[in-house]
Amino acid sequence: MNLLVRLPNWLGDTVMAVPVLASLRAAWPQARVLAAGPWASLLAGQGLADVLLTYPRAWSGRLRAADAVPSERPDLAIILPNSFEAALAAWYWGARRRVGFAAQGRSWLLTDAVARDGVLRHQVDEYLMLVERAGVEVATREPTLAPPAADAAERTEVRRLLDEIDKSAAPGPRVGIHLGAAYGPAKLWPAARVAELCRLLAERGHTPILLGAPSDTDVAAAIAASAPVASLVGRDRPALLPALLSELDVVVSGDTGVAHLAAALGVGVVTLFGPTDPRLSAPRGRTTVVTHPVPCAPCFYRSCPIEHPCLDGIAPERVYTALALVTERAGVGASR
Repeated sequence: MNLLVRLPNWLGDTVMAVPVLASLRAAWPQARVLAAGPWASLLAGQGLADVLLTYPRAWSGRLRAADAVPSERPDLAIILPNSFEAALAAWYWGARRRVGFAAQGRSWLLTDAVARDGVLRHQVDEYLMLVERAGVEVATREPTLAPPAADAAERTEVRRLLDEIDKSAAPGPRVGIHLGAAYGPAKLWPAARVAELCRLLAERGHTPILLGAPSDTDVAAAIAASAPVASLVGRDRPALLPALLSELDVVVSGDTGVAHLAAALGVGVVTLFGPTDPRLSAPRGRTTVVTHPVPCAPCFYRSCPIEHPCLDGIAPERVYTALALVTERAGVGASR
């Protein structure tokens, strides 16, 4: 049997799709599973799929990628994105049964167009509705990924990076603080709050480490100028991300893909929610959600038109208390 899973386009959504793959694998352990999506490569070595196809976001690249799919016609395609293109690709690949949500006028491309019923569901559970429609029993509702092996090349490279940046830091638990959010600036905790948290962590024997993409370099520099903190911003890359997160004791992040990936890897996570709804997208696992209720949240805006009260109102002391509890429950010691 040949199975195709068209993965979501974003990192966090890809992690939340892991229970879909786990359920299909449990139902048909001998099936040949192909998973296609921009973040598919992060699932390498997890035993969830036999073929991982990195499916680009650009249309021109997608046309080339579509022709790279193995010629075996899929018996079943689970189409997680709501886009017309995702359903069209499954049809183009010749999938006999195509299961996806009825959206964007694409129902005629699906054999099973699943209508939403208006019930508020977490994204993991919404994806699993498609699995259930295919007649497959849900095996798990919590994304779980195995961290890279301790002797893997990626772990060795990450440890070398960490040794470079925190030689003079306190030998306490490493706290990764992720700065970016592809969604937009509305998900970002203000830099002044991050700097205050870094000072608290350093005072109390933790090692704060800033994480982020090259686009976050200026923000990281401003924080480092006012607080004792190490930075790996712009120094890692997607292929190193699972290894980097696995070397940390706890991660502080907004509602981002990094938070979902860290939680799936078993790392303790403190997630700060503002414009989005934790009922729909909070990471599952060793996770604590911190919010500051305001009348306008959740608004789902990508950019806040006012003073960003939902995230600016989250005090660093509250975040420190939450991460201290996470590390305590995990039995993380005071030194490495």
